[in-house]
Amino acid sequence: MLFSLILEMSYAIAGAGIGAGLVAIGAGIGVGRIGGSAMDAIARQPEASGKIQGAMLVIAALVEVAALFGLVICLLISFKG
Repeated sequence: MLFSLILEMSYAIAGAGIGAGLVAIGAGIGVGRIGGSAMDAIARQPEASGKIQGAMLVIAALVEVAALFGLVICLLISFKG
């Protein structure tokens, strides 16, 4: 009984750690692609840099909020027991 409970807790903690790592990797890739695409767009049309930067910041904030939500879910999974 105790062994199965400890095993279940260790699976939850391991899963939460793997999930948090995947969330961080996904957020890094997302923000990197947004920044790279914005810099490419600004290089092509410098006169539209204000609009491009504004849109880039909004989308980057949405990506970060999704990443934070994923991290909170991972924390909830790790503390479930």
